[in-house]
Amino acid sequence: MMQRVCIAAAAAVLAGCAAGGGELRYTLRDGEIAAPLTSAAPDAERGRKILISRDSNCILCHAAPETGERFFGNLAPPLSGVGRRLNAAQLRARIVDPFYFDKDTIMPAYYRVGGLNRVAENLRGKPILSAEQIEDVIAYLLTLQ
Repeated sequence: MMQRVCIAAAAAVLAGCAAGGGELRYTLRDGEIAAPLTSAAPDAERGRKILISRDSNCILCHAAPETGERFFGNLAPPLSGVGRRLNAAQLRARIVDPFYFDKDTIMPAYYRVGGLNRVAENLRGKPILSAEQIEDVIAYLLTLQ
């Protein structure tokens, strides 16, 4: 188990795959990505809109009644209170690379682009969400106290 975690951590630290002409850079260490993915100021309201949009499909699996949406999933942990349970660095790591925590998770990696399986040809090498979108989602999730 420890070896798997160490290998996953090493792979995450070395992450930096080409996407859209740029590189996705982040350091995942001890279950956190401490540095924001962008210097742009995050916006919690934009994050709420992303969370309920088809771009992210978060509420397909997660319950999030605070969003005001009527229908949401129950396949994953509820998002209510997540801002009390996890800090921004922990949320960022879970959104960027959920496989670091559980190799069998059904949650997609929203920012990591390398080492993934069953990715449609037209989506390979591209993150699901941009750095700005991820930071906006984190800003919204932190409001869920």
